[in-house]
Amino acid sequence: MKKTDYRKFIIRTVEGNDDFASMREVITRRYARLKEEGVDRPGLVLVDGGLGQLHAAAEALEELGITDQPLASIAKREEWIYVYGQEDEPIILDKFSPVLHLVQLVRDEAHRFAVTFHRTRRNASRLRGELETIPGIGKKTATKLLREFGSVERVRQASDDALSAVVGVAAVKKLRGAGC
Repeated sequence: MKKTDYRKFIIRTVEGNDDFASMREVITRRYARLKEEGVDRPGLVLVDGGLGQLHAAAEALEELGITDQPLASIAKREEWIYVYGQEDEPIILDKFSPVLHLVQLVRDEAHRFAVTFHRTRRNASRLRGELETIPGIGKKTATKLLREFGSVERVRQASDDALSAVVGVAAVKKLRGAGC
């Protein structure tokens, strides 16, 4: 895994839970940037999902004028590999195949990376919201506190000196006045 090439995407244009639209947005943003920067594209784009996700990714690439990018997907339940342009003939590998295990490893790593990122964002948002309910503590102060201390509980346990080094004496008084 080449972790320097990992990228995190916050879905900006999709309302609700729409896997296909989210896939189109991410593929569009990632490959538009690669195209703009003149960077080499990968030898294969492997999409996590079935035919719907594969076609969403293909649509995004086609809209960018990228028609020569090898594209495949791996469907979770069946573990079938679909190659774009040959969807009616999925590749069905033996469950002990080293090639299948490699593809599963890549898919599972991408999934782990994405889930960890979104879980971290959700938890940080929830914790920041808890701090922001304190009068006089805004988003920036809450973010600073959580970046430094990691959790609301650790903010509560921190000494006044440690807190004031991060957010100042006035904010510490507001925190302590709110029972934090």
